[in-house]
Amino acid sequence: MTGRSLGRLLGVGGVLAISPASVLAASGALPSLVQDIGVCVLLAGTLAIACVKLRIPVIAAFLIAGIVVGPIGAGLVTDPGNIETISELGLILLLYLIGLEIDIRKLRASGRILIVSGLLQYPLCTLFGFLFVKLLLWLGLGGEVLSGTYVPLYIGFIMAASSTLLVVKLFQETFQLDTEVGRIVLGLLIFQDIWAIGVIAIQPNFSAPELSPILLSFAGIGLLAFIAGQFAKYVIPIGFKWVAKKPEVIFVASIAWCFIVVLTGIYLDLFTEWLFKFNLHLSVGPAMGALIAGATIANLPYSTEIVGKVGVVKDFFITLFFVGLGMSIPMPNGLDVLLLAVLFAVGSLLARFLIFFPLFYFTGLDRRNSMVTSVRLAQISEFSLVIGFIGVQLGHISAELNSAIIFAFVITALLTPILFQQADNLHDRLSGLLEKIGFKAPTTRETADQESYSLVLLGFHRITSSLLYELERHHPELLEKTLIVDFNVNIHQKIAAHGPVVKYGDLSNPETLLHTGVDKGKIIVSTIPDDVLKGTTNEKIVEAVRHINPDAIIIAHAIELAESKKLYEAGCDYVFLQRIEAASAIETVIEKALSGEISDHRAEIETLYGEWDTRREIM
Repeated sequence: MTGRSLGRLLGVGGVLAISPASVLAASGALPSLVQDIGVCVLLAGTLAIACVKLRIPVIAAFLIAGIVVGPIGAGLVTDPGNIETISELGLILLLYLIGLEIDIRKLRASGRILIVSGLLQYPLCTLFGFLFVKLLLWLGLGGEVLSGTYVPLYIGFIMAASSTLLVVKLFQETFQLDTEVGRIVLGLLIFQDIWAIGVIAIQPNFSAPELSPILLSFAGIGLLAFIAGQFAKYVIPIGFKWVAKKPEVIFVASIAWCFIVVLTGIYLDLFTEWLFKFNLHLSVGPAMGALIAGATIANLPYSTEIVGKVGVVKDFFITLFFVGLGMSIPMPNGLDVLLLAVLFAVGSLLARFLIFFPLFYFTGLDRRNSMVTSVRLAQISEFSLVIGFIGVQLGHISAELNSAIIFAFVITALLTPILFQQADNLHDRLSGLLEKIGFKAPTTRETADQESYSLVLLGFHRITSSLLYELERHHPELLEKTLIVDFNVNIHQKIAAHGPVVKYGDLSNPETLLHTGVDKGKIIVSTIPDDVLKGTTNEKIVEAVRHINPDAIIIAHAIELAESKKLYEAGCDYVFLQRIEAASAIETVIEKALSGEISDHRAEIETLYGEWDTRREIM
């Protein structure tokens, strides 16, 4: 968002705030901004309900709504700039939330995987896209649309970056942003955004690239991050402490901080010009400013509260972002544009398999997570649309080619929710082929042969992390006789350091369960809920385990009340529901509060389990 469009948004809000209500009521008409938003939300909401019923990605509803109300549809929106401005606000809020969820320590833990992949992925994909266009021209495809000195380079840029908006939204919805794949994806997206900023900085000088604009752009980002970091460290905590007991004020204060940083970045050149009497061209775009704003206060104790409250508002604006995108879709100038769009989408998918996947694998990520990460990044970035738009303005590419880029973005955007859900299944289907061409599944850590295991834990997630902590405190002798089966090899070493035997295994494959030693377990526990499991369910796991080990005691996790009956019928001995266990604990706390014993009860719980913030769990 430019400073002008942001000013326009704030200005419109100010005018609406001071206009007498009687004037609007007397006119019998809504302001164009309100009317345009209402039309978009009405149609988007109606189509979204239909898409949910038909099991079509909801993003499709928003895009279709944009097409219908836009210039090539019914033209119901009086001023498309209204929706564009509002949708840009949604993008700012999304990046602010991403910043709030960035844990630098966890990103550092990814080490070589993230750093090497982040540095090499963008240039390698750019080269792939460049060669892809040369191949199309050699095959006689693309004609005049692909002609031009800079066209192969632009298509390389288009294929090199993934959509921050789409990917992070899906990871947030599935609560997987703090997983190994989630952290790698988030870190890589940040690298991609930095690469894209560098591309935009040198676009005007493609014929004679200059290093200084790029260095000045990064200097501006560094300066803004430093200023925001110092304020966030010494000033912001004081202000938030004052309003800690007012949740609604925390929300307003957090949005204010976001725009303080965004506006500081936008007008950084004015400050430097005022101080140094010349323009250093250090201004930072609103997207990067919002990311910095979130990251600088991510460690405040109020960050979770901020994420929850801003997230609700963000979803509204993000809906309008997709509607606005649908409004920007041009009428195709023939089948050639659509054909190129499909080819660009296919090329982007191929880049994920031929560049992303091997890069992740050879830098240390296991095969499954390498494939899942690559597939979930298989879409074109919003930054690519910006690069394409600037390319048209500079005369580097034609309007027809830019239309093909927009359609390619739409195609990959519609495929993204499907690919996100099917990433694990796709790995399973390709596992045989991947094994043959040299991409091996990780071998299990060599351990002493066990006659049997007293305890087998299937999968390692939050509940298992806390359970391991409790076992180590109260039953340390049990750990040496415990087997943990999980496919996230990046945490195996940390788990093994606590004593259990850890083996790589896919819980959806009964053969894998047999080979890992589940048949030797006396008590077998599946703690991971169905909404986190991939390619299987607790019911299927219980059936497989009961077949493999008829004499074991099986304990499983259910989410819905009705699931418990199915699990018992499948052979489970005990089903636990987190919601009921938590409700029982809270009921006890309420009883203690009513009898005036809550302080004693808290002390008792902290003696038994330790203070929550002092527990050093693996997850």
